[in-house]
Amino acid sequence: MTLSTKIAWDDTVLPFQLDRSDIRGRVARLDGTMDQILSQHNYPRGIEAMLAEMALLTALIGQTIKLRWKLSLQVRGDGPLRILATDIYAPAKEGEKAQIRAYASYDQEKYVEGADPFAQIGKGYFAILIDQGKGNTPYQGITPVAGGSLAACAEAYFAQSEQLPTRFALSYGHSTEPGGQSGWRAGGVMLQHMPKASPHVTGEGGSGEEGLLAATDLLDDDDSENWNRANILLDTVEELELVGPSVSPTDLLLRLFHEEAPRVFDAMPVSFGCTCSETRVRESLSIYSAKDIAHMTKDDGRVTADCQFCGAHYDLDPLSLGFEAVKNPDGSDI
Repeated sequence: MTLSTKIAWDDTVLPFQLDRSDIRGRVARLDGTMDQILSQHNYPRGIEAMLAEMALLTALIGQTIKLRWKLSLQVRGDGPLRILATDIYAPAKEGEKAQIRAYASYDQEKYVEGADPFAQIGKGYFAILIDQGKGNTPYQGITPVAGGSLAACAEAYFAQSEQLPTRFALSYGHSTEPGGQSGWRAGGVMLQHMPKASPHVTGEGGSGEEGLLAATDLLDDDDSENWNRANILLDTVEELELVGPSVSPTDLLLRLFHEEAPRVFDAMPVSFGCTCSETRVRESLSIYSAKDIAHMTKDDGRVTADCQFCGAHYDLDPLSLGFEAVKNPDGSDI
């Protein structure tokens, strides 16, 4: 693949469909975007890897719905790795990029670098939240943390909450390309069986961990054969094929699924982006009284706020905050 072709596929999500198998999917590549997401923080390498996996899952899942505003993934646990959170925002206008951001929260004293970071989540939940914007009721679906990886958690979520057989093959890491350029690269494939008119209904538990439903619990014999065949083909993928840069997503699909008649659609470009602003901080504080604002005020007489996603720092005059503010943001009297 030439350099120009590589650049064309950097930071994109490519939708596709396997016409002979009734399966849809996505191929994602996050290159410079992943570097930007992780450069906003100074996390241990194991947590960076977990956040890379979350961001990759978010890019893949966010492209499967008609997203008008925001899709979020969250993992919360009772272990040293307490929170993993990602957001993807739909393009504001046609032709613009979707924006993705991520952050993690962990106990620096208890987190053990070198140990399995997924195991350090402990017991908790995996959630997908969809907010289509003003006038729409947000949707939230939750499943337990299970399966040994974030990808397995997402697969369990789709089986349990959406009753959609789903499979992810992901690769990510910090690498150095010929010439000395180093950085994070991530790539993955998502397979998902098309929805059925009559969803699976059972009063019994599934065959997955902790009795959760699994893909095989949701398919009849014919669909199961197609699904198993597509998964066997996906099992042949190599990590370097997933992340590139030598194999384009279209070439990868042909290599893996040429007998399944893959059909591709328009790719969606993605980039790092954060929606935080001073205006949004002020709006979030507008519900508080002057007494509440006083409790938030630091010894130097200022109220400060930091964005967990991008690290932006906001330094504000407490007299301009809350519903009892006596000053405008510019310092003039109200």
